[in-house]
Amino acid sequence: MRSVYIIFGLLILGATANAQQSYDASLIPKNLLPYASAVVRNEDVSIEVKDLDNTTYHIKEAITVLNQNGDDMAQMVVWHNRSNIIKNIKGTVYNASGIPIGKFSEKDFEDAYAGEDFTLFEDSRVEHYRPSITDYPYTVEYEYEEKSKQSLDFDDWEPNPGLSTAVEKSSFTFTCKPDFNIKYKEINMPSGVTIGTTKDGSKTYSWQVTDLKAVKYEPNSPNPDKYLTRVKISPEKFEYEGIDGSYTDWNGLGKWMYDKLLMYRQQVSPETAQHILDMTANIPDPKLKAKKIYEYMQSKTRYVAISIGIGGFQPFTAADVDQQNYGDCKALVNYTQALLKIVGIDSYYCVVMGNHNRKISLLPDFASMNQANHIILCIPFKNDTTWCDCTSETIPFGYIGDFTDDRNVLACTPDGGKLLHTPKYTAGINLQQRSAAFIINNDGELSGDMTTNFKGVDYEDRDEEITQSPVERVKSIQNIYPINNMTVEKLQFTQDKSLQPVTTENISLKASEYAAVDDGKISFMPNAVNRYGEYQKQVINRVTDVYINEGWTEEDEITYTLPAGYHLDTEPLNKLMEQPFGSFKISMKMEGNKLIYKRRLQVIDGTYPKDTYSDFVDFMREVYDKDRYSLTLVKD
Repeated sequence: MRSVYIIFGLLILGATANAQQSYDASLIPKNLLPYASAVVRNEDVSIEVKDLDNTTYHIKEAITVLNQNGDDMAQMVVWHNRSNIIKNIKGTVYNASGIPIGKFSEKDFEDAYAGEDFTLFEDSRVEHYRPSITDYPYTVEYEYEEKSKQSLDFDDWEPNPGLSTAVEKSSFTFTCKPDFNIKYKEINMPSGVTIGTTKDGSKTYSWQVTDLKAVKYEPNSPNPDKYLTRVKISPEKFEYEGIDGSYTDWNGLGKWMYDKLLMYRQQVSPETAQHILDMTANIPDPKLKAKKIYEYMQSKTRYVAISIGIGGFQPFTAADVDQQNYGDCKALVNYTQALLKIVGIDSYYCVVMGNHNRKISLLPDFASMNQANHIILCIPFKNDTTWCDCTSETIPFGYIGDFTDDRNVLACTPDGGKLLHTPKYTAGINLQQRSAAFIINNDGELSGDMTTNFKGVDYEDRDEEITQSPVERVKSIQNIYPINNMTVEKLQFTQDKSLQPVTTENISLKASEYAAVDDGKISFMPNAVNRYGEYQKQVINRVTDVYINEGWTEEDEITYTLPAGYHLDTEPLNKLMEQPFGSFKISMKMEGNKLIYKRRLQVIDGTYPKDTYSDFVDFMREVYDKDRYSLTLVKD
């Protein structure tokens, strides 16, 4: 269930006033203030499963906002639809001394459609409220109830839902009937569960935390699950949208999804089946046959989000997609499977957590529905397993990019679910290769041609520019390259969509006054086009390990033809650095009136000890500085 979200991922829940609770900000323990923009004063979250189709959430919370950076934490956003009904929203706002200065209820919330521009069917709506307070600190308390007609998908309990939030006290209670069994997973919990029974014999599972300090922002920090507190719940038996089931592990959950959500949804018309057979008749290689079918699917369909009722988990039928020519990730994967099946190629419907910035894997030891947000396709060719994302009309067959690479996914098969791991795009594969031949004349004007190849996850680096109009495309390129006064005389993109895809950019450019000319000297930066853009921030007393999500390699070679009769005023720049997390090599040499500049930067993904962060900072700052090195030529 996805009932409550807060801007920037911060879960803000509510509480009515407690006569014994003072919200005077001065009473917040001093040890909770460092790095905090907000403090959860008191939170009580309870979930009660009354029946398989009847779950109640009761939420109370009071949060004190200390400064402007915490304002988003005071914005309450409650998602709801026909299966998740919100009741009895109310709350109070307090000033710094804990004195009530306003009340609000559901009538003060704005209610809006929650779908996105590309969503075709979506019954979710959102109620949101934000107090108009500018005097800090202030406190907001909320209370509300939610009725859910399912028992499959439970929200995680996240007492400290994000960075810069401290917790004075937070508790979570899960209540259910004696025959309703659950599994739970505690992540970074300072204390374990307390299990008990109520007077009527119901089971209770309770957790409580106190005095959780705020986690400060640190560059290159790992997945928040490595340091934030969370409890996950999954049921053994459940009901969702009238469909019942049970599972205790990923095998059982995958089996339920296959049997109840996927089976019998891959029939297409005889005409479509015959067309697929005719289209692939002269292709003997199964992988090339699958590539042909994938590209046919791309040309025929478009992606739209469909999230209504069981449609949130179940794909539209292949026949519907075939007729309507659209679908969401679930429907397009299911449709592609149906087309592959016509020519005898088996494939897996795979559930995955898609995220460009974090490689988030399904937990091997804990199965639950709320660990994923996307569906991709796996084709298990013998000794050559191939993965496809079916939502894009343009990406190559067998390419998934950094949205789903290198993580655990659940493959739903007739024999049950099984965890697989998507392929990893390594630093060596994510390659940007650039070769340029430039001329600098006596007036300091730069001109020439440049070719850049983008491979691995970099294949998509120019996707936005490729879809733009010619005028907008040139403007974008002028913003990408750090060359003042640059005019683009020719710009061309080609994309090789073979099994090793490459995007190629060819550009002819000119820039007046690129080099400074003064009194027989010419000065310019030899790295004209690819300067590392971030001056790495130092962090004292770092807490988290160093995390690099995706590795990459950049190789640049620029040959400058210089005016005759000049020589370098200093020794050519040569630098080599090697660290566990990467390497950097830069070199220059003169050959007659030609200057050859070479640069190679490789950053290797992974998690590194926090003690290495200062070395990482030194490394990246050196790259930053050397990329801005300026040389001077002196007239003979």
